[in-house]
Amino acid sequence: MSLAPLANVHGQLLPLSEVRVSVLDRGFLFGDAVYEVLRVYGGRLWLEDVHFARLERSLELIQIHGIDLRQMRARAKETVAAGPFPEAMVYIQVTRGVAPRRHAFPAGVAPFELLWVQPYDDSATAEVRRVGTSVALQPDIRWGHCDVKSTNLLANVLAMQAAQEAGCSEALLYLPDGSLTEGTHSSLFGVKDGALVTAPNGPDILPGCTRGLLFRLAGKLGVPIQERMLHRDELPGVAELFLSGTTSEVLPIVRVDGRPVGSGAPGPVTRALQQ
Repeated sequence: MSLAPLANVHGQLLPLSEVRVSVLDRGFLFGDAVYEVLRVYGGRLWLEDVHFARLERSLELIQIHGIDLRQMRARAKETVAAGPFPEAMVYIQVTRGVAPRRHAFPAGVAPFELLWVQPYDDSATAEVRRVGTSVALQPDIRWGHCDVKSTNLLANVLAMQAAQEAGCSEALLYLPDGSLTEGTHSSLFGVKDGALVTAPNGPDILPGCTRGLLFRLAGKLGVPIQERMLHRDELPGVAELFLSGTTSEVLPIVRVDGRPVGSGAPGPVTRALQQ
């Protein structure tokens, strides 16, 4: 029997189904909030340090202050242990808090801190990692600070829906000049002329935690990295494409808009990084 998701709200453990959030919470009204998602393997938080460093950066960039991240880490571990949840996903969200609906920051309002843990069954994604997946190209209509892990995800939702309607599992987003940025919830890598190609960190992409790990793994494998954006016109000449993310890990792309990538099967660099 699967465990029900367990929440932790300001230190109080309760079933996720019992959590209540005010309709005046600024996360609900404005998307005035940031979030993180972590994987749990063997009861332990994976890439814990880099995820919480990114959360700290997101909080700083949108000026939400007063969050004790050491305490939040402890709460996350407490909630994982309380299940106990050996294989799970941890979701963390911090909003600016509850206040009358006005656009400017309210004074004297405490942020709202929520996290929950839920079991994660990797079997379906594991099969897709084995055979590869299809993606669809979609215009990148997101805001100008994609490096903030904001809860403002409407553009991502619309692109993902379009991809699903096209029979694909993810959308690859492109700028007006045809430069490819990332997926709706994943980082993008290509393999061209033996090198990994991925967009540089900056406001156009989220600095992926798994992406950062792959930089280190590529170094161990002796695979060079080019931090530049791939262009749509380069796709016919790319040997491999793959996505990376907290839940997707390393996910090969074998078709883009119905056209095969390279041989049409996961390639050797992708397989080596998966391994």
